[in-house]
Amino acid sequence: MKLAYQIEKEDKTYYLHLQGDLIGDEIGPKLVELVSDAVNEKIMNFVVDLSEVRYISSSGIGVLITMLTKMRNAGGEVFLVSPSEHVKKLLIITKLNNIFTVFDSMGEVRATLIS
Repeated sequence: MKLAYQIEKEDKTYYLHLQGDLIGDEIGPKLVELVSDAVNEKIMNFVVDLSEVRYISSSGIGVLITMLTKMRNAGGEVFLVSPSEHVKKLLIITKLNNIFTVFDSMGEVRATLIS
């Protein structure tokens, strides 16, 4: 299933809502570009909603790591939200759950960012 996305900006946070398979195809560079735009706008938090992502390939993982690296180099952070059970297992197997901050719900991440 082809990846689609919507972006929403709130204060100093970008919310990226993904739907489909994150395989790092032609959409991958566009997602990295969104992070670059956020950095240029002095955005400190980039929240990636994975609730509608059913599959992530190794290239998709590369996209997420590139996004995280760009944000952290600028003093910001990338948060992953609502991964499916399949995606959670992938994050654990690849140990990315130790690198990314992962939240179970959008409400949880919003509460954390407000406090």
